[in-house]
Amino acid sequence: MARVSGILMPITSLPSPYGIGTIGKDARKFARFLRSSGQKIWQILPVGPTSYGDSPYQSFSTYAGNPYMIDLDTLVSEGLLKKSQIKKFFWGDNDEKIDYGAIYFSRFKILRIAYENYKLQDDQKAFRSFNRKNSFWLRDYALYMAVKNHFDNKAWNEWDDEDIKQRKESAIRKYTRKFRDEINFYKFIQFEFFKQWEEFRTYVNSLGIKILGDMPIYVAMDSADTWAHPELFLLDENKRPISVAGCPPDYFSETGQLWGNPLYDWDYLKSTGYKWWFERIKSASKLFDITRIDHFRAFDTYYAIPYPSENAINGEWRLGPNIDFFNKMKEELGDIPIVAEDLGELFDSVKELLKKTGYPGMKILQFAFDGKPDNDFIPSKYVENSVVYTGTHDNDTVIGWYNSAPAYERENCNKYLDIHEGDSINMKFIEAVYKSCADYAIIPMQDVLGLDSTARINTPSTLGGNWAWRISKNALTKEISDTLKELSVRYSRLEEK
Repeated sequence: MARVSGILMPITSLPSPYGIGTIGKDARKFARFLRSSGQKIWQILPVGPTSYGDSPYQSFSTYAGNPYMIDLDTLVSEGLLKKSQIKKFFWGDNDEKIDYGAIYFSRFKILRIAYENYKLQDDQKAFRSFNRKNSFWLRDYALYMAVKNHFDNKAWNEWDDEDIKQRKESAIRKYTRKFRDEINFYKFIQFEFFKQWEEFRTYVNSLGIKILGDMPIYVAMDSADTWAHPELFLLDENKRPISVAGCPPDYFSETGQLWGNPLYDWDYLKSTGYKWWFERIKSASKLFDITRIDHFRAFDTYYAIPYPSENAINGEWRLGPNIDFFNKMKEELGDIPIVAEDLGELFDSVKELLKKTGYPGMKILQFAFDGKPDNDFIPSKYVENSVVYTGTHDNDTVIGWYNSAPAYERENCNKYLDIHEGDSINMKFIEAVYKSCADYAIIPMQDVLGLDSTARINTPSTLGGNWAWRISKNALTKEISDTLKELSVRYSRLEEK
């Protein structure tokens, strides 16, 4: 990897007149800010359609794009909407927070209007071609969403019709006929998302910037993937989870994290040559220039929590597919650029797996100051083949962390980063990340801006208020841009021109 710097900024956190960031003009404006700031990487969060709780790590599909990210102004330019129609809907009244309730009730109504107008167009060739090329996932996803709406948005294992729950052929034919137009509506949404995404990615790449995308290791129980392919997961005869995913008590939670995702049947997946998984990674590589695999450690050992459980305390570690998976993936797909999220409690076997793959792991500067000599997050222990952050979407902002850290950690931090009264805390952190030996230095946008805990993206193991932060429309100043570029040049992350 080249020695570069980048910014972690969720697309949904961008400004827009419609309550949530999209892949429209403000995304392009942010990409131009990155270029002028000497940045080469734009890291984003997962881009799939979100469910209850609004987490991008709990999606209705591992392939589909998020309808919220479709740019409505682009639909206006295509003649599918009018500005006056969009303005009739309520998109929230707080420019600094996403009102997901307002977005949910307005977004699909306006997309429905666009769909009805699209049906009137004579040329449907591009839509039909998209449907054919993506039929391996799109057919199941669109049917799933249509039936899900019919059953009051319940998860598939709670649907009132046992036949469609069990995917009997007669039921699939019945609901496909009954909801043909609704199914096409969901296909149209994906058609528009991927068309806009291709234009967005092409523009970002034209500026010399790569998109580092995020792929959750697990899929949601409430998803088209689990419904359409139950054989891939550890489910009982009634298609209920036997065990679910999470992680044990750690830095983030005394009772661990109970994610609730179904676990993979790795023996079955191995017998198929990991075909489903490799198709998933191949699709991600078409969306992103670099793919971050979330919770990489589960390929070595994963935490299984008995279902149902109130928390993650009584789980157990089980063996994953290990290097066999990645050797076969390389044979199938070649060298796909991947970043391994290797945070949390790591056994030596996880570290050995990471070394065998050759993928860069992650380092978080906030974790460096507990005073323990074996702390791998101390910058002096970094290796070049790694990605270092001040924090991630699961951490507090640097300012929030510093203000609430135990006194001994703050003292260690002050000594290590040479922080004195009156210094800019966030810039001290950023400079330490930039000057480290790690090839990639990536900073969350909130830390660039020096924001406090109110700008935190996510607090693990909590519901409500997460994933809602939005950047102020006028936050990206020339002064900030010049500072980032100067640091990138100073620490050899950008060739001076």
